[in-house]
Amino acid sequence: MGTQSSPSHILAAVAALQACDRQGAVRLLEDELVSGPSSGDRWKSVARLAGQIGEVEIAIEAARRYSATAPRTLDRQLFYWGELAGYDRTGRARQAIRNLPSRVRRHPSVLHFLGTLAGQEGDFAMAERCYRETLAISPQMPQTWFALSMIKTFVPGDPDLAAMERLLPGMAQAEPAIQARFLYGLAKAWHDLRDYDRAFALYARGAALRRRDEKWDPEALGRFVDGLIRDFVPQTLSALMPSQVARRALFVNGLPRSGTTLVEQILASHSDVDGGGEVNLLRAALIATGDHSLRGALDYQRRFADDDPWSALAADYFRMLEGRFRTDRLVVDKTLGQSHFMGLLLHLLPGARVVWLRRDPEDTALSCFRTFFSAGVPWSWSLEDIGRFFRLEDRLYAHWSTIFPERILTVDYQALVADPQAWIPRIAAHCGLEVQQQMLESHKTRRGVLTASVQQVRSPISTGRIGLSNAYSAQLEPFRQAYFS
Repeated sequence: MGTQSSPSHILAAVAALQACDRQGAVRLLEDELVSGPSSGDRWKSVARLAGQIGEVEIAIEAARRYSATAPRTLDRQLFYWGELAGYDRTGRARQAIRNLPSRVRRHPSVLHFLGTLAGQEGDFAMAERCYRETLAISPQMPQTWFALSMIKTFVPGDPDLAAMERLLPGMAQAEPAIQARFLYGLAKAWHDLRDYDRAFALYARGAALRRRDEKWDPEALGRFVDGLIRDFVPQTLSALMPSQVARRALFVNGLPRSGTTLVEQILASHSDVDGGGEVNLLRAALIATGDHSLRGALDYQRRFADDDPWSALAADYFRMLEGRFRTDRLVVDKTLGQSHFMGLLLHLLPGARVVWLRRDPEDTALSCFRTFFSAGVPWSWSLEDIGRFFRLEDRLYAHWSTIFPERILTVDYQALVADPQAWIPRIAAHCGLEVQQQMLESHKTRRGVLTASVQQVRSPISTGRIGLSNAYSAQLEPFRQAYFS
């Protein structure tokens, strides 16, 4: 084992990725584990980089070494536990917490973390207990107020609402992201009480804070979409060498808040299927193609024409999937933004089937605007940007569903929740599955859910979320102008 002064391979790994050499980057990170020190701040960077390219075991070991760095602070431990939880190793995180002295286990940050784990697993009563214990010790923790507001329904005269309103003036001193999170939690409280004007004003304040820090370039994305639609057509796709992979793969695609987690829950209720969530592993496997363009795909193919290049990338995807979930069963992949490389996805994996969710655009837009996405959705902080993004996604949906009509099943969210008995068999058949009774009662399936839909999938399928945008009809005019014009 090396020392803290050992030269790091991190920059070389970054350079390899910039050259579209994922395998080279992985080898460098593996070398870092062998020759690098047993602790040190560098390991946080290694953990993040490894996670971005789908190397779970490297990421976890790097996070563990970071947690062992002197001084061994609680922040370092929380980073490690967060990595474990994010990769479905919650048992290891809980065991590490049980081994702590009781005074540390009662620290507000630890209690909040345990509440988060409980909520992701559907134990909302335990989550609320943890959050309330947190606030009893540290009543001004904005992230805990936000988390509590997400799992409860506020009622008139609610003391939690009064407490949050008292804290609101002081939130102006908090970091913008923390302040925005609190505002979203308070907005949700007023939404529960049907004071939609006050709720929307708070959502808008929080979104403005996030938009200031997270920039989005609709013109750049528009040019990228133009290129996909221009270049990925049957005649040009025939220039790509066939992939020899016969293994099945299941993908659920659609806009955020369009019902993708519900369909994942239905599929993951099958005895042969696991839910994978937003794993983002196919994007990692496709690093070799550069920007996911047809030109990048052809360049990759020319470099590796003698080695069955597409089967190699497919094998890499399945290897990462098995490492992430420790199973060789079918795993539902519902990573956001897969419409941006759907052509390569369906070429790479001839056995793949896609379920594409479509939902009323105004209901979807409002739900996106009301959701505090932790990262990766910078277009969601403005109703105008949401409209622009939806238009681009509509174009991609129309393009890919026309080119691959047999492999993409379009599911209308409103139709699904209105008649699940009819739609669930269609979804199962498209994915090559026999319908099982538990798929018709998917809310009873217990599994970790990391998305904002964690509560909805724990409840029976219903039409209750259809038309929610009607309460905000006047406020949604900027979306309509951007989307329909």
